[in-house]
Amino acid sequence: MVTLLGNRLFGMPPVSMGALGIASSVVATIWTYLYNLGFDHALLRLKGSPRKSWVARLLHTILFEISLSLVLLPLIATVLGIGLLEALLIDVSLMAFFLVYTFVFNLAYDALFPMPVKRAGTR
Repeated sequence: MVTLLGNRLFGMPPVSMGALGIASSVVATIWTYLYNLGFDHALLRLKGSPRKSWVARLLHTILFEISLSLVLLPLIATVLGIGLLEALLIDVSLMAFFLVYTFVFNLAYDALFPMPVKRAGTR
């Protein structure tokens, strides 16, 4: 999707966009694991449960996209040979799609793979 959108919307070479798509996917996969683990553990510590309300899910999604963008901006700028401001504009345009995708993905993931909750007094 990144290759096609980048080529069509931004006039970037398909090879560069393909490389960016692969590199971004790897970084995003690692970041997703680390971010979700940290967020769930923070909820567990603060609320005693990793279950997310709709407000928490929205906050989770927005913070994830912002943090992923900060992680990816130098990569986007380097691979495409552009400045950070131009990389930010490209990233923001793609972020709108991924905000919805991330929200739905995490909702489904939490339903399919709930984090086990330890009850007080059990090991």
